[in-house]
Amino acid sequence: MRKSSVKLSDSEIIEMLSKQTFSSEAIGALYQNHFSVLSGYILQNQGAPQDAEDIFQEVIVNFIEIIRAGKFRGDSSISTFLFSLNRFTWLNELRKRNKSAIREQNYQTALGDAEPDVSKLMVHREEKNLIYATIDLLGAVCKKILLAYYYENLPMKEILTQVEFENEQTLRNKKSKCMKHLGTILSKDPLLAKKFKAALTYE
Repeated sequence: MRKSSVKLSDSEIIEMLSKQTFSSEAIGALYQNHFSVLSGYILQNQGAPQDAEDIFQEVIVNFIEIIRAGKFRGDSSISTFLFSLNRFTWLNELRKRNKSAIREQNYQTALGDAEPDVSKLMVHREEKNLIYATIDLLGAVCKKILLAYYYENLPMKEILTQVEFENEQTLRNKKSKCMKHLGTILSKDPLLAKKFKAALTYE
């Protein structure tokens, strides 16, 4: 992946990526500005160098699609958004790998050489983009709470250390409000609601 020798601002990168023509300059700037940090997260969390490269490419592709779909509102910097997307994508990949390994072991024990059903492990890129964009609409606090609770399976006590709330009950109340807000958004789009529910309850 080629690096960019020109320093571009977030707004310039967004403008370039929003166009339908491929922008090697913007892609290079993203690599130069963010690959080191994003790959470092992967390497520190059970990942190999090739994993870091693959996840980064997937994150960039998803990021471009989100921009071109008009879903990136710019409430956070590119750096913050990409880090969250990178973290989410890698954690989801780890979940799939862990579940795949468990299922494969179970199938081999029970059915010999039978192949595991991996269909439930697949989450299409288009669906993931819709999920990212929808959660982003809830705001930073709700986004952090819901991703931590549903995707990372963290207990409330641990989530409490990541957000500024007085106690677990206050956190639960906030989570409830976030879910009500989410429900309002999803009620306006039945198809999105169906895909979101499938991803949220992904096993």
